[in-house]
Amino acid sequence: MQYDFTSILDRKGKDAIAVDAPDMKSGFGADYFAKAKLKPGFDRIPMWVADMNFPTVPTIPEAIIERVKHPAYGYFVPRDEYYEEIMQWHEKRNRVTGLKKEHIGYENGVLGGAVSALNVLCSKGDSVLLHSPTYIGFTGALTNNGYNIVLSPLVQDDKGMWRMDLEDMERKIIENKIHAAILCSPHNPTGRVWEREELEKMMELYRKHDVYVVSDEIWSDLILTGHKHIPAQSVSEDAKQRTIALYAPSKTFNLAGLIGSYHIIYNKWLRDRMDKETSLPHYNDMNVLSMYALIGAYKPEGYEWVDQLCEVLTGNIDYAYQFIQDHFEGVKVIKPQGTYMLLLDCEEWCREHDRTIDELQTAGLEVGVLWQDGRPFHCPFGIRMNLALPLSRVKEAFDRLDKYVFNANVVN
Repeated sequence: MQYDFTSILDRKGKDAIAVDAPDMKSGFGADYFAKAKLKPGFDRIPMWVADMNFPTVPTIPEAIIERVKHPAYGYFVPRDEYYEEIMQWHEKRNRVTGLKKEHIGYENGVLGGAVSALNVLCSKGDSVLLHSPTYIGFTGALTNNGYNIVLSPLVQDDKGMWRMDLEDMERKIIENKIHAAILCSPHNPTGRVWEREELEKMMELYRKHDVYVVSDEIWSDLILTGHKHIPAQSVSEDAKQRTIALYAPSKTFNLAGLIGSYHIIYNKWLRDRMDKETSLPHYNDMNVLSMYALIGAYKPEGYEWVDQLCEVLTGNIDYAYQFIQDHFEGVKVIKPQGTYMLLLDCEEWCREHDRTIDELQTAGLEVGVLWQDGRPFHCPFGIRMNLALPLSRVKEAFDRLDKYVFNANVVN
């Protein structure tokens, strides 16, 4: 079956901050977009918050609608089918064996799951190791919950590939008495898909210093052509026992508004403590419709849909990367291996053109390219771009950036 990734989805007024935020007076993203007024003749192309501008696989609304037909929505327990679909998904897509129902637990969200995990592993005020650039959600969630973030910057090798700096990680683990780390796999915002050898070395370092790992693998289904996701728990028996892994269908199938993710924990002690922690505030309860959304997502059609989606995302990334190489002198970008996000380093361009990063971002917003400020991700001259939209819109966005932003003063 062929799915639709070319039609332009009209999300205006359909509860999507991706397109509605510029018109909001307050809320997530409102202050950022308020600094730029859309110029006449341009529409808005949503390329910031990490959700997709594609219709999801039809089996999801079908499953939800079928359940909604029954007019009672009272207390419930998750169906066995919910757990079975998760186990099959990980076995078929990630070659995970030995996963059982008892290893799987519900989380309202990956960030909430990460905080619950740290509450189990740490005391308030403890230091937690993260890589930078850093997903903005981690920064807010950890800071708001009283944890000290210690950043270990990723470094670029001679081929420009983002790599972990194991020496820097070890030094900071020792200096800060760190016993918990967050792994983002694939990495947001760089799009790096970690290789098995890298994960093995990282996990050996954590074993050496008794560091437990919270592995955010919410992007693990969105892997670009030629790359393969390796679950952190799969690289060794020790890694399996010291890792709390977090997953969700929300990023894969654009279900963030339905709420619902899950953890995989093999270590019984960690699992018992995690279940206790998440039960304390009585907030971490599954929604019956999000359960059916996951069941619908993990049907055979969902496998086909994701495979086709990854082909589309690979094409979009290839187009954008090459366009930047050919047209945006002074803008650096490393081609992602996973996710649908692109991270631009505009420092050289800003210095050469005597423009601030604020001025550059505003110029893009004024012509309707809704890209995202990279500074909250610890990228001083960064811009993050979402490429999960029809290729025609990607081309339109980069054409505008070429004519009206990066090369606006070039005489043709």
